[in-house]
Amino acid sequence: MTRPYNFSAGPAAIPDAVLIQAASEMLDWQGSGMGVMEMSHRGKEFMSIYEEAEADLRELLAVPVNFKILFMQGGGIAENAIVPLNLSQEGTVDFVVTGNWSQKSFKEAAQFCSPHLVASAQNSKFTRIPPAAEWHLSDNASYVHVCTNETIDGVEYHTLPDLKALGSNAPLVIDFSSHVASRSIDWSKVGLAFGGAQKNLGPAGLTLVVIREELLGKAMKHCPSAFNYKLVADNGSMYNTPPTYSIYVAGLVFKWLKAQTENGVSGVAAMSQRSIAKSNLLYDYLDQSQLYENRVEKSCRSRMNIPFYLRDESRNDAFLAGAKARGLLQLKGHKSVGGMRASIYNAMPLEGVQALVAYLKDFETTQA
Repeated sequence: MTRPYNFSAGPAAIPDAVLIQAASEMLDWQGSGMGVMEMSHRGKEFMSIYEEAEADLRELLAVPVNFKILFMQGGGIAENAIVPLNLSQEGTVDFVVTGNWSQKSFKEAAQFCSPHLVASAQNSKFTRIPPAAEWHLSDNASYVHVCTNETIDGVEYHTLPDLKALGSNAPLVIDFSSHVASRSIDWSKVGLAFGGAQKNLGPAGLTLVVIREELLGKAMKHCPSAFNYKLVADNGSMYNTPPTYSIYVAGLVFKWLKAQTENGVSGVAAMSQRSIAKSNLLYDYLDQSQLYENRVEKSCRSRMNIPFYLRDESRNDAFLAGAKARGLLQLKGHKSVGGMRASIYNAMPLEGVQALVAYLKDFETTQA
């Protein structure tokens, strides 16, 4: 039986193979007599799960040896506070605001530092990324924050900004929650990357932080110990009880990603090729449609989150009802922007996007 195609922006679809394996190991993980969620996080069974997951993720994302991988909790929203608590030193932090998530980051940081707005796309209703020529970087910023994929607004950086070329020596902090593992990362440009796992890496509950070692040990005195990156790193993400089951399932996703192949490449390179093919298929149809529209500039359209609108919004309910009847789920847009949104993360097969495009065509024909 074919499962419906789940276009949710997060928590999002997880590969069928991963769900099947997790189900088979629910009561007894590899003869241990325990399910993973019952294990001590310091026991040899879970430690083997954790160490393998970390090693697979480092390989998958090609994380250099001078970066620490931290498995934390709280999601991207918590990191909007945790990052400035660790890196701002109560000074100036530069923000490029390209959508709802970077806007939330900017507002949250004001509790802990002096946020400086480098550039904003709000006047364009977050349909573009301000070019570097429009940026006004500070001379003394503790770091520069960008959201490299805006889940709500469907805007994505296709190349990371080169801060040194722009005259800034500040480290770059990226929120890569919704496109991590869908494309390669130029770590030479990055000081810290963070993201919730629930969009592209696994279930909710796990937050990934990848931090350059030289940035550790700068936390404010009043930073909670469980959020202090150095303490977390020094204790191998075991300073407090980590989200063990979420780490386990994410580890299964990492192995699934490593095993994926496309045109002679595997892992993230394969996912990148697939995401280009899937997103092009959907964008190409939307661009020629008379009923639907995508409002994001073509140069910065997201490959993961594709918002679109019916030109006649009185048809929205009928569209969603018809989609559900066809097994196409979670297409309603975020409440803050309305319309529709198709999130086509790594777990979404090409066949799912093909089914969506077929439905878009059929619905448009019936409305003509």
